[in-house]
Formats: sequence, C-alpha cells, structure tokens
Amino acid sequence: MTTTLERNATAQIPKGGGLARRQNFGTAVVAGVVFAYLFWLIAHLTLDSTGRPFGDQVATFTGLGWLIGFWIGIGAFNGPFRWLLGRDHSHADDMYYAGQNMGKARYWKFTTDHKVVGVQYIVVTMVLFGVGGILAMAIRTNLIAPGNHFVNQQVYNSFIAIHGMVMILAMIVAVAGPWGNFVMPIMIGARDMAFPRLNALSLWTLVAAIGLLVTTLAVGGLPVGWVVMDPISNQAGIGMDFFALTIIAFTVSTTVAGVNTITTMMTMRTKGMTLERMPIFTWGVFMAAALGLYAFPYFLVAESFQILDRTSFTSFFVSTGGGTGWLQANLFWLMGHPEVYVILLPAVGALFEIAAVMSRKPVFSYRTAVGSMAGLAGLSALVWAHHMFTSGWAPTLGGPFMLTTEIISIPTGLFFLVLIGTLWRGHIWMKLPTIWLFGFMANFIIAGITGIYLSDIPLDDQLHGTMFVTAHFHYVFVGSVLFGAIAALAFWYPKVTGRYLNEYLGRISFWFVFVGVQVTFLAMFVSGLRGMPRRYASYSIIFEHTNFASTIGAYTIMIGMIILGVALVTSWNKGEPSGPNPWQANSLEWMVPTPPPLENFEVQPVITEDPYNFDKEMVRR
Repeated sequence: MTTTLERNATAQIPKGGGLARRQNFGTAVVAGVVFAYLFWLIAHLTLDSTGRPFGDQVATFTGLGWLIGFWIGIGAFNGPFRWLLGRDHSHADDMYYAGQNMGKARYWKFTTDHKVVGVQYIVVTMVLFGVGGILAMAIRTNLIAPGNHFVNQQVYNSFIAIHGMVMILAMIVAVAGPWGNFVMPIMIGARDMAFPRLNALSLWTLVAAIGLLVTTLAVGGLPVGWVVMDPISNQAGIGMDFFALTIIAFTVSTTVAGVNTITTMMTMRTKGMTLERMPIFTWGVFMAAALGLYAFPYFLVAESFQILDRTSFTSFFVSTGGGTGWLQANLFWLMGHPEVYVILLPAVGALFEIAAVMSRKPVFSYRTAVGSMAGLAGLSALVWAHHMFTSGWAPTLGGPFMLTTEIISIPTGLFFLVLIGTLWRGHIWMKLPTIWLFGFMANFIIAGITGIYLSDIPLDDQLHGTMFVTAHFHYVFVGSVLFGAIAALAFWYPKVTGRYLNEYLGRISFWFVFVGVQVTFLAMFVSGLRGMPRRYASYSIIFEHTNFASTIGAYTIMIGMIILGVALVTSWNKGEPSGPNPWQANSLEWMVPTPPPLENFEVQPVITEDPYNFDKEMVRR
C-alpha cells in the first residue's frame, strides 16, 4: 500500500525529463548488449561477403556497439538530440536530470548533480577495487607454492593484465572521482560543475569502459601483459581489441572530466576565493586534471594505432611494414609515468587537508606545498624513458633521464616535509582519517627510497623485470595512494552521509591492511633481490618462502579491505550521527548542511581568509 508520504514525495518529482524518465543503468546495459549484437551482425555479414578475414574487425565493431548502445541507453545523447530538434531542456527537465526529490533512484541514472556523481564514483571505485582484488587473490594463490597449477600460464597472464589495468583505473578515480566531484565545487564556492552534463557523461563513459575491460576475460583474456607491447600484442586474440577500446573510452572520460574540472576551478570560484586561498586539495585535483589532459591522449593514440594495425592493415608498430615498436613503447610510457602523479596528487592534496584539520594548525608553508605538487606534475613529463633503461632504446639518453628521475625526489621530499611540518607539535586528533594518514607516511618512505634505487641505471640493470620493481610500485599504489584514498573517505564520509565511518571497524581494517602491506611487499623485495622475475606463473624452489609470505600478506590485506567494505556499507544508514561539521574544519564544504542542498549555497559565500586559520583554544570532543 502506498503511504501518504510516498505519494507526496512522488508528486514532488519534477515532471520534466522526457525519455530520461525511462532510462537508467539497466536500460543502458540492455541497449549496450543489443547494439553490440547488431554491430557484430552487420560487421560479420559485411566483412564476410568480401572474403577477407573478419575476426578482429568484428570484435572492434562489437565493442563500439556496446559503447554506443550504453551511451544511448543511459541517456547521454538525449540533450544533444533534443537540441538538434530545436527543443532544448526546460527548467523542469534540468531539475529532473539533477535528481531533485528522486531519492536513491538518481544514483542509477544520468544525473547532473555533482554530489550524486561523486557518490556514483564511490560505488564505481568499490567495484573496481573488488574486481582487481579478486584477480590479485587469484594471482597470489597461484604463487603460494612453486609448481602450483591453480591456473595455467596463459590465464595467469590475463589475470596479471586485467588486474593491473583495473587497479590503475581504480587508483586514478579513487580520490579525484568521488571528492573532486562531491567536495571540490563546494570548496571553491561553486553551485555545480561548469558542465554538469559532461560530468555525468564522464562517469558513465568510465562505467561502459569497465564493462568492456571485464568482458575481455570472457573472450580469451589478454595474455600479453598490461603494457600490451608489439609484436606480441599484434598476435593476441579479440581481447586485445576490447582492451584497446577500453583505453580509448577511458581517455574520453578523463579528458571530459579534466576539462570540466579546470574550467570549474578557473571560472566559478566565489568572491574572495583567490588562488592563494584555495584549499590545497583543489590544487591537487587541478594539477592531476591538467596532467591527465597531457598524458592520457598518448595512450589513446597508441591504442588507436594498435586497432588500426590489427584491423586496417596499417603498420604503425609493425616492423615488416615500416613501423617500429619503439613508437609504441614511447607513447605508452609518455602516459605511464605521468599517470602515477595523476593518481598521487589528489591523494596528497586530501592528506594536506586532513593534516591541517586534525592537528589544528595551518599548513606548514602553503606555497611550498603547492609548488612541490606543481614540480611533481612538471617533472613527471620528463622521466618516462627510465622505464626503458634496459630496452636498448637511445642509450645515450640514459644519463639525462636518470638525472630527471632523481631530481623528482626533490619536490616529493618537499611535500613530505610540509606534511611533517604541519603535524609537528600540533594538537593531533587521532581519529580514523589521521590513522590512515600516518600509514600513508610510513609506506611512502619505503616507496620513495626504493624508487631512488631504480632510477640508477646500474642498479636498474640488475633489478628491472624482477619482483623488486613490483614491490616498489605496489608500495606507491597500495601502500601510499590507497591509504590516502581511505583517509579521504573517512574524512569526507560524514559530509556525504551525515554519519561517521565506523571507527572501530576502520581501525581493525587499518591494522590488517597495514601489516598485510608490509608482509606482502617486503617479502617481494627479497624475492626480487634474489632474482625472481615478474609475471611468471611458477618459480624455482629458492623463492618458495618469500612467495608464501607474500601470499599470506595478500590475504591479510583482503581481510582488511573486506572489513572496511562492511564498515562503509553499515555506517551509511546506521553509523553514529556526525552533524554538518564533525571535524570543526573551516573550508566551505563543512559550512553547508549535510547533505548539501541541490545548489550548495542559499547565499553565495564571500571569502576573506584561507581555510587553515584555527582557534587553538577550541574545545573538541
């Protein structure tokens, strides 16, 4: 029986929306599958009639059909189509697309409210970590003992490739996705993002790309590694085409998001919000967006050329046709190293916010913090070839690239010193965000020091291709960025839900994950120093004990992440109420009600100082 309250809520839903009223995630999936089949059928019939091989071409057309169908099914083309018909959105349409009075249904739709998009990114990030984590457990289970045949080498290679790319996607959006959308516009006093429809398009394009990437496992996998280099990638099955389309779609998503973020921050800051008064988190998101606009198109170009080589008889990377694999290697790593800092910078920006609020101190040298992040972003574009020290490409450039790689440790050290200076002699509030912050700092020291070893050519000659490298970049991503992302989640979770993230479960999760990281990756360092190669499905008996330890450590991380997931879900409706400003912070996102209203501010705020001036005598719980 429908209650009076439910009838009233239904009556308040805007009458606009048109076709969008019937579109949601379910219709997107159905339309994607239908269009994928139609494109497969058309390509199969058309190409088969010419007598040419059609397997790879059909796969590419099928993937394109999925993407186009998904966009149509979610409603991404509704606005442009109505504009072409001369019937642009009315106010009621805009309110419907913003999700006004729609309750939980708006989280499954093409919704333009930046806060809804932020919550959608939280869910997408959880799904990505879940998929990547399952694949990681499969990899470590296979390596628990020498000669184990949990999966064969080809399946193992596919697990490595898909795990690697899924986790890269997860890390890229883990901080910038949820919080760059939910809190960044409020932080600068904006009522929404500059381009709300493009904001929703970015999110749902990412979801469509994830669907393609996961499907790769069902069409033969990707047994060529996540760097997908020629010539072996040109010999791979149709999973390679799905992977290439995933990267193209993902680059579209990040490009749209990056343009939107930069435009919002440059044009929509409230009165008095000068560049020197912006919260540091907004600087981290801004620099990551700008760096992504520079870096990710290289990967798009590489994968576009890859598809053309496989389907249209071009030879960009095929040596027998005049192409060169060096072009692909450089295109990939021109993306591959800046991408690390696209991932890191938003997490660092969030940690500066947490450090200042939880120590009740201004950021120690605001300009140094911002300058160090700018230095990281700039130098990250000048170090890509250190990934090719052992490849034989341009050996005379080894010295200059070694130098730029070592120089990048200077801005890295500067932002770390600013973090320490901010915490030093502060009134530290040891709540859940602070605990994960300290975990980040401990792990990042190990990540940074081992990176300096790998920047040295003689050492890299010995360690490249070993588990030492795997341990290093997992300390960067899992030990550092993941800890920063969870700290940000615990910090801003009350602003999304009005409730604290469960402190007890969060602390248990922290210790499982922190101890698991040390066991897993310190043992991996030992394996690498002993000479164990990466990406092997089996290994010599001399690596038995370190691999057993790494696998047990990985299971420990998994337990910790499951506990965190339980805390995240159960706290959403049953957690301890937090109020609108539980941390007694000064930035604008804490000055609005929880949850924030549709347009964030009833009256546009005026800024007169930076957000890091705290009352030292303030009494806290």
